[in-house]
Amino acid sequence: MNQANITKIYARNDSRIQLKVIPGHFVTSQSHITHYLDLTTMKSRTAEAQRIAHELASNYEVSTPIDTIICMDGLEVIGAYLSEELTKAGIFSMNAHQTIYVITPEFGNSGQLIFRDNYQPMIKGKNILILNGSITTGSTLSKTIESVLYYGGIIRGVAAIFSRVDSIASLPVHAIFKAKDVPDYHSYPSNNCPMCQKKQKIDALVSGYGYSTL
Repeated sequence: MNQANITKIYARNDSRIQLKVIPGHFVTSQSHITHYLDLTTMKSRTAEAQRIAHELASNYEVSTPIDTIICMDGLEVIGAYLSEELTKAGIFSMNAHQTIYVITPEFGNSGQLIFRDNYQPMIKGKNILILNGSITTGSTLSKTIESVLYYGGIIRGVAAIFSRVDSIASLPVHAIFKAKDVPDYHSYPSNNCPMCQKKQKIDALVSGYGYSTL
């Protein structure tokens, strides 16, 4: 994968938030995509994580209760800062400890999201904010929503760094970067990928946690 082709896209409200975009032929568990969105430094540099959390927190009103942030794609650092930003903004928690939980699910062998018994009290009857890295087709997000509802959670919001969808299951998706920010970004079913049809080499296997070159 040619790192020299990286393009940086700047957030509208804070130019210090930069999305790194690499063109190519990439394979996810759901589809084939034309660009890899590198969120590595966003997730691991505390200064960047704090700026992202501040930007995402601005989408939620004081009247929206949030007890638990479910972090997908390795976004625990951003999730922790987001809990601080929401608390500073006056967002209240309805749990007995008057604080926001920050947790991560597991994935079972079938791809189903699992919350172990010790984490289930942080879901059942709690107001949930789902935090994603990137949302392409919405398939993984749908599974997350189904899992939260199964465990008795009340979904109050969905946040993401990048999203190609504006809403899912009647829930608005608040994202810093949207499809119009990466207009050449396309997603195709694995059995109908024009890049495969053109015999274009696959550059890497990618997930919310990173990439593995072939």
